[in-house]
Amino acid sequence: MSDDVLVTLEDGVATVTLNRPQKRNAVSLAMWRRIERIFIDLQKNSGVRAVILTGTGGNFCAGADISEFGEVRSDVASGRVYEDATEAATIAIRDFPLPTIAAVSGYGVGGGCGLALACDFRVGDSSTRMGIPAARLGIIYSALDCGLLYRAVGLANAKRVLFTGRFFPLDACVGMGLINNVHAQDALTGAREIAQELRTNAPLSLRGSKLVLEALDAHRIDEKEAEIHALIDSALESADYREGARAFLEKRSPVFVGR
Repeated sequence: MSDDVLVTLEDGVATVTLNRPQKRNAVSLAMWRRIERIFIDLQKNSGVRAVILTGTGGNFCAGADISEFGEVRSDVASGRVYEDATEAATIAIRDFPLPTIAAVSGYGVGGGCGLALACDFRVGDSSTRMGIPAARLGIIYSALDCGLLYRAVGLANAKRVLFTGRFFPLDACVGMGLINNVHAQDALTGAREIAQELRTNAPLSLRGSKLVLEALDAHRIDEKEAEIHALIDSALESADYREGARAFLEKRSPVFVGR
């Protein structure tokens, strides 16, 4: 089962790969739980500068594995347990303190669309198809997932996605905001290019920017004020701050260590 989600780390970029190509990387309950654990564990790895979420076999993710619903999502009680697991995975991605990038080739639909929307950036290519077929399955999406969709595409387009249950091609995804970067070759190559650019920047700066922006988006600035100021202070006292200033004066690229 652990082979259903793979993790690699190279040059500061962690790649989390959904690995069920025979099912277009549909996510089982065990996988939802593993995704949560992976992103929590990656927070503790000081060598990580960015995370790419992708899938094997030409598809990002076809959503939840509906074939197991009769066993793990058959009534209200089991449905709530299942939803708790999917939300925990989504929150672990959304709240990851450094940049996250979804490489969405092929299908990124249903729960797969939700995983992509939890990331900071979503890269697509000509094969990309995204949508949420909840209306065709008799499912109501949670406030968390609807909120991620809403903030990416706005109210009218969120209704378009949820009410129609359609799978939208790349151009429509870009127009709505489901995809915000396009690569001519493939989404994973595009995601790697973004990650390589971001990984050379100061991790404390990236953490701080993400913390502030997410707090603004969630209208939680007052609640997060102490945490924000603590991170600002730690950045000013960091070796990276001194290295950035030296590198600027010496006209060279800085080498940041994350402290």
